[in-house]
Amino acid sequence: MSGTVPSKRRRARLLLLIVAGVGFALGADKAPKPAKPEAAAEGSDTWFGERITGGDTPLRVEYFWSKGRKLRSETVVQGFPIITLVSGEFYYVIDPMQRSGIAVRRNAAALAEDRAHPGHRPFGNEADQLTTQGAEKVRTETIDGRSVSVYRLTDENGRHEIWVTDDKMRLPMRIDGFARASGKHVRSDYVDWARSIDLPDSFFEPDPSVQLERIEYDDYVKRSAEGPVGPAPVLFRELLHGK
Repeated sequence: MSGTVPSKRRRARLLLLIVAGVGFALGADKAPKPAKPEAAAEGSDTWFGERITGGDTPLRVEYFWSKGRKLRSETVVQGFPIITLVSGEFYYVIDPMQRSGIAVRRNAAALAEDRAHPGHRPFGNEADQLTTQGAEKVRTETIDGRSVSVYRLTDENGRHEIWVTDDKMRLPMRIDGFARASGKHVRSDYVDWARSIDLPDSFFEPDPSVQLERIEYDDYVKRSAEGPVGPAPVLFRELLHGK
């Protein structure tokens, strides 16, 4: 393998560093930036979001699509893409450059959440997660002409703030975190949102040419306690493990 392409283990460590950067887990040969989806019929339970994360961590660009509880995420770190798919019983982590990945059977608790909240957006719920942990509203601001509320949680782990729109959609616009133990500061900005777009179910399924290792949930938990499993860590833990 060329020295310009990192090993799977290095890529896994790189993404793990990003995920653990501030302790804030509230989540082809070329990887061009995906085109922005076009609007579809009003009332469709579909979403698109784009998020950029930086600070004391490698720059990360993420694209999210959802349809009901189905999720597709494309994460690009220093030019290397990782695809996450959540569809039905399986959680997929795919390296599109190597055309390989894992398919982990989701925990029963995660599937129960799907049944209980079939229309609940599976990404962009950081505000609910932070307030559940005890975050309180500290002020109101305006971002890109939209009124947002700022919530803050300060505890022994550090300080976390989130800017979320003042409407029923509660879209996160910015997330800022500082981890006390590591001294790392990470900031994420959602730079684009779109709703009611036309997405086929096949968009949330892996390419048949990708070689997948299928892993039962309990086996994944056991193996991941011993070291990295698959091309990258699980970025949406609640969609694999449940709440």
